[in-house]
Parts: sequence; structure tokens; C-alpha cells
Amino acid sequence: MSDLELNRDEIRAMRRSYGVEGIADLGGDPFVAFADWLRQAHENPMIVEANAMVLSTVGSDLAITTRTVLLKDISDGGFTFFSNYSSRKAHAIDINPQVSLLFPWYVMERQVGISGLAEKVSTQESADYFATRPWSSQIGAWASAQSSPLASREELEQRFQGAADKWPQGSVVPCPPHWGGYRVTPLSIEFWQGRYSRLHDRLHYERSTTDADWVINRYYP
Repeated sequence: MSDLELNRDEIRAMRRSYGVEGIADLGGDPFVAFADWLRQAHENPMIVEANAMVLSTVGSDLAITTRTVLLKDISDGGFTFFSNYSSRKAHAIDINPQVSLLFPWYVMERQVGISGLAEKVSTQESADYFATRPWSSQIGAWASAQSSPLASREELEQRFQGAADKWPQGSVVPCPPHWGGYRVTPLSIEFWQGRYSRLHDRLHYERSTTDADWVINRYYP
């Protein structure tokens, strides 16, 4: 038996049984339901960064790219994260604002999937949030030409030091013009709860437009 075949057998044997807790009713407002689940995930000591979400975008070549970003706000009917506006994800959103988000809370046998439209938040909103970031993160935003080729780690360290020299710790670091937020306005939100015998619960909220009423359906697992 080859190492590859052994690995395959080991992977196929990776299985666990899910619990009995299910989704009875989450109410008519998915934002309220999500906030409750997020709070529970944050309070779970086994979960690291409950606000971490997997963002998927579609580029000009129709290739799907995924990466993890951090949720920083739930307001104005959307989910907000911040990024470099010159990054690969930003270029993809410029071409196609349709994105998906996934919150995988494995420890709680839960996940929330969101599909919607991403758009930039205002310059003021970006600046307001940037001002709350740690100094090192602010300097890092100036130092990183996100998604661009990097010759060496030393080059990045030098750029960081250059920005640190320009804005020493304790000074006011301005928000870079190439950095800011996106708000994802959802068209669908699905709450998933793992259950025994793979009879998982899926509660799906969907609407045809961003200002339409939510239609709620339960789906087969």
C-alpha cells in the first residue's frame, strides 16, 4: 500500500458524530439571529476569533478566490470588513461585487453562510475605524502593498520601519488612501447546525433584492 493510499484511508476514517441540539426557530430577522450566534461563539473559550470569516470573490478570469478576513461591524443592513483597496480581493469586488462569507464555528457544530453584494463604505467610516486600530496595525497598512510580489521579507520590514520612522508610536497615523472598508449587504443567510446521523438543520433566509422582505425556508441537509 502506498503512502497516498494510506493517507486516503486515514482521511476517510476521520469522522465524528454531531450532537442533538437543533434549530427550532431563529425569528424573522437574520441579523438578530446572527448577532446572537456570534455572541455565543465569542463567549466560547474554544473558539479563536469568532468574527473570522471566509470571504470568496470572483476575479476577471472567473476564478474563485477565498481568504479569511475579520468582521468588524454589523450595521446598516450589512457585514463590514476592512482591507487594502489595491489587493486582489478589492480588484475582484470592483469587477464583480457578488461575494460570499462563511463563519465556520466548528467547535459549536455551527456555520453561517452569507451571499450578497459588497460595496465600499464611506471614507469617513474607514478613517474612524482606522483610528481605533493598534499603532502597529496602522503602520502595517502603510507598509504593505497587499497582493503585490515581494522580493524578500527584509523589504517588507524596511517598508514597515520607514513608515514607523515617519509616524512614531504615539503620533496620529492617517488612514491610507488605499485602505478602507467594505459592507456586504446580504441576499441570503443560511444558519447550519450539525446534528446526529448527518440530519443537519439548515435554516435559510433569502430575498430577491436588498430591500425586500426575508423569505424563510428549512432545507434538506
